[in-house]
This record gives sequence, structure tokens and C-alpha cells, in this order.
Amino acid sequence: MSVTVAKSAGFCFGVNRAVEMVEKAAADGKWVATLGPIIHNHHVVGEFEKLGVRVLQSPEEAEPGMTVIIRSHGVARNVLDALADKNAEIMDATCPFVKRIHEIVSKAEEDGRMPVIIGTRAHPEVEGIAGWCRDCRIFETPEELEKWSNGGEISKDTPICMVSQTTSTESLWKKCSEIAKKQFTNVKIFDTICRATEFRQGEAARLSSICQAMVVVGDPTSSNTGRLAMICREHCKKVALVDNATELDAAFFDGVADVGITAGASTPAWIIKEVNKTMSEITNVEAVQEENFAELLEQSIKTLNTGDKVIGIVTGIGNTEVQVDLGTKHAGYIPYDEVSNDPSVKAEDILKVGDEIEVFVVRVNDQEGTVQLSKKKLDGMKVWDDMAVWAEEKTTVEGTITEENKGGLVANVKGIRVFIPASQSGIAKGGDMSAMIGQTVGMKITEVNRARRRVIGSIRAVTSEERKASREKIWAEIEVGKKYHGVVKSLTSYGAFVDIGGVDGMVHVSELSWNRIKTPADVVKVGDEIDVFVISFDAEKHKISLGYKTAEMNPWNQFMTNYNVGDVVTAKVVKLMTFGAFAEIIPGVDGLIHISQIADRRIGKPEDVLSEGQEVQVKITDIDAENKRISLSIRALLEESAPADEAEAE
Repeated sequence: MSVTVAKSAGFCFGVNRAVEMVEKAAADGKWVATLGPIIHNHHVVGEFEKLGVRVLQSPEEAEPGMTVIIRSHGVARNVLDALADKNAEIMDATCPFVKRIHEIVSKAEEDGRMPVIIGTRAHPEVEGIAGWCRDCRIFETPEELEKWSNGGEISKDTPICMVSQTTSTESLWKKCSEIAKKQFTNVKIFDTICRATEFRQGEAARLSSICQAMVVVGDPTSSNTGRLAMICREHCKKVALVDNATELDAAFFDGVADVGITAGASTPAWIIKEVNKTMSEITNVEAVQEENFAELLEQSIKTLNTGDKVIGIVTGIGNTEVQVDLGTKHAGYIPYDEVSNDPSVKAEDILKVGDEIEVFVVRVNDQEGTVQLSKKKLDGMKVWDDMAVWAEEKTTVEGTITEENKGGLVANVKGIRVFIPASQSGIAKGGDMSAMIGQTVGMKITEVNRARRRVIGSIRAVTSEERKASREKIWAEIEVGKKYHGVVKSLTSYGAFVDIGGVDGMVHVSELSWNRIKTPADVVKVGDEIDVFVISFDAEKHKISLGYKTAEMNPWNQFMTNYNVGDVVTAKVVKLMTFGAFAEIIPGVDGLIHISQIADRRIGKPEDVLSEGQEVQVKITDIDAENKRISLSIRALLEESAPADEAEAE
């Protein structure tokens, strides 16, 4: 007779976690109790009782100072409150999959949706889920759900939120989902069947369809084990559900050539071993077969070691950890703080159920078949490898500046701390480096010391490279008249130097303004962004002459556009001469008030009437556009007003 063992036989992740928590608490000398049996297996519960672990039937039995462990099925919200009132220390071993359902129904009710639970009413998991909402409906079969939805008790438009007990069968859930979609116009359906449970049940179905007999090992009170037996009976005529090896009957194996073994999620490995050993004895299975079975059963325990890199499939994302199927007996999990180097990243942002990921083995618990994993550590190891390659290949990488210190800046590059010396920050000496904090910048990795975990980067190397490329582009495309947007870098007495993208050009003081200016600072200052154009250039000597003032900025053009002969304007006397006075009409445009036009009487010199800086009303009497000369007159205005004054006097 051949024996085939289901790979999924035995403890699931949630059970492993709960059992491990009880063991650790007892080993730490705590006064330990579990609220209800920690798992549906009286053998395991009996072993814990020998360690002094009590089983409480209700939160009222808890005592102050007692450590009460919540089993993987979870409990209602009011149960946790009652334990807190008893001043008991609560250790919550609720399976992350179940915890997620608590959150779903609680949020649904807040949003005005009625929670509908598909599962066994008396099951502790279902009772716990129902305790996270004030009003819900529980249905064990599709027929119950259909009868309720058609009975007139509830409107078809009522917002519904439907979840499933994690150990429900896939076929039952699908039927209920189809009914809900058909009967309700506003329904949200959350597939909360545990993928580990689905895999276990699927494997049991496949194995039972090819074997002449099936042995299902587990506590008969376990819903999970009972469903496995039910699934096996759908595909195989001979199915035995046994609590332990003593319940095996030799007659059951008469005429059987091949037998399959599966076990519920609450069945420890040692019971499965005993069942196999007894089967070997009563059926005279050869020793080599027993050895092969034992090898298969213990395969994962012998092949996973701390420090290994392994590939797994994400099977669930809980509140505190990510479950990973490693394809072995071990139940793998990644604590949230081991998912990413970036604390702001959420597990669900970068992982989803079904993803294949490579992880680092942090700790192996061979006794219970669990393994703690880390994606963050492996990612960190890979980044160090990448760092060495980036340094060698002079690759530009992105990082976020996180802090300023005495010698420079610190950046985060894929979780690795990179130091950027002040001289390599790209900021001028004495500049404000703190302004860089929070910015994402490009840099070159210049030094990597993995042993000392030291990495040095340079922003300046990137900017220098970019400026070099920009300079080459400018010199390749430069031509007279071409316009550039630049930044004023420095000022001298004779002009301003402007960076037009890696190349500096000079704007002579005469090209800065159409007006009279004393220094370039009268027009621009360092840091100003201005538009300039090329007047001339020498590619060999790398010299560029730039212009800033344009025809549009020419005051004479502005004057000709806005003023005409006969206009009366306010002008400012800027210079007195023996023959008259020059007055500024607009900045950069002056007109001459001849001495004969200053007053309506004869005067000896202009300063007898006018002074520099004085504002006067003048009339434009002539415009010589060719020679850019303007004639102004105060006398004309005085003479025009005289007849009016005489008329008023009469």
C-alpha cells in the first residue's frame, strides 16, 4: 500500500502563531490562561494544562494580573473590554485573516451597511465577528440566505456587506455570493475565506479523487477538520476521521492499494506521525515507505535555515504581518516592520495576495513549523550590491535629503544612509544647506564601504555632468540673436555676468538699460532671472557678449508711441544750461526748454526761474524724430492761460 501525505496537513499559520504565543508566555513565567481552548485539539490543550495554562470559559473568570491569550478565532469587542475591566494582560492571537473581517464589518456598519456573515452560527469565529457590529445576519447555507432575501424582511436596495467565515468552503461561498448579487442592488462582497484553508481543502479534494481511501486526522470538534472530511467524502468512498492513532481500524485498509492523509489546521505534527506509524504497523507497509513519509512530513524543517534567501507566494495581508507560502511545511510571515525600509510605506501598497517575492529567513521555529521572514533585510542586502555597481559604473541615482550635519548632508537612497560632504553638495560655501532637507536629488555614489556600512555620494558630480552637457549643447547651437533665460551670477563695474545654462556670458553696462545708470546694480542683482540675447560670441575663446535691453524697452520708442506735439506733460528739470533747461518726460527721454520758452518775460538765465529736480508743466511744441530731439515750452502754457485770466478780470 502506498501512502500520500497532503503538503498542507497540520498547523496553519494562525494556529502556529497562537500556540507559539502560549508557549512563550508560559516559558516567561507568566500566569497564563486562554479564553476557551487555544485550538480545537484536546491533546494540545492537555499539554498546556500540564504547563499550568488554564482554560477560561468566560472573561468573568479572569483575575487581575493574569495573562489572558485570545485564541486565533478572535472574540467580540465587548469581551476584550470585559478582560480590560478585570485588569488582565491581554495577548491577542487572533488570526490576521479573522482580524481583517472584524475591521470590515465594523467599518461597514459605520458606513450604514448591514453586515451579513456566511458561516456556522455557533462557531467561535463567527460569534467573534458578530461581536464587532451591533446588528448583523448569519446564514449557514445558500438556502437560508435566499429565503431571507426573498422573505420581504429586507429591501432589495438595503446596503449590504457580506463576509465569510475563514474556514467556509469555496463552493458554499460562491453560491451565496451569486445569490447576494442577484437579490441586492447595493452589495459589497469581501472574499474572506483563508487562502491557506482554500489550498488545504483543494488539496484534500485532489488527493481524495485519486486515492482509494482517505484518513483525515484531527479533533472531531474542529470545524476545519470536519469540512476536510466532508470534502473527501465527496470524492472518495472510504474516508476515516480519526482523532489519533488509536482510532485506526485495520479492517478499514483491506483491499486498499493507496491511501491519502490530510489533517486539520489544529492537528500537531506529532499526532500525524503517530497515525502514519500505526498505519505502517497494521498494514505491513515497508519501512522505506515510512521513512519517505517522515521525510516528506519534516521536509520544511530540515531545509530552512536562518540567513537563507527563499521565494514564496503572498497568501494574506493582515493588520500586523504578511503571510507567505514557502511551498514547505513552514508557515511563513513577515512582520510589518520587516516589509520595507521606508516606514511610510504600507504593506498593501507594495504587495498583494498572489505576488511572488524573495525574502530573508530571520528565525525558524522547527518545533511549530513557523518561520519569520524579512523583505526589508533582503532588499537592504540587494541595495548594498547595487551600491557597489552604481559606484563602479558612475550611475546617477535619486535620494531624499533627510538631514544636515556638521560636515554636509545625509540622504536616503533606497533605505541606505548616504553621506554627502558639504563640498559635494553643490551649494556655495556659507550657503544654506538646510534648505535642501526634504528634496529629492540626483547624485553619484563615489565610495562604498560595506564592512563599515559607509556610503559617500556627490550631488556636485551630477550637476557638473549636467552643466558640461549643457555647455556642449550651447556651443553647438549658439548664434547671434538667439535668446536665453539666464541667472545673474556676478556684477562688476562694467557689466553683469549671466549663466545661460552652464556657460557665462557678459552683459556690458551699456546693454543693461536705455536709461542713464551709474552701476549694473541699478538694474539687476545677483540671483535675478533675466532674458538675454546673443550680440556676439567667440567659440575659440569661449566668450559671449549678451544684450539685455531690447527695442521694446527703448524709452524713445515708448515716447513716440504715447506722446504727440501739443500734449501737455509733467516733466522734471534734470539739467540747467546757459541756453535753457533739459527736462525728463519719461525715464530716458529728455526735452529742451529753450531759455526763451521758460517764462512769458525776458530772463537773464534759466536758474532765475527753474532749479534741478523741479517738476513743471510743459507743452510739447516740436518732435524731431530723425535726430531724437524734443522741444518743450512753459511760455506757451502761460500765454494760453493769459487771455482766460484777462476775461475773468473784465
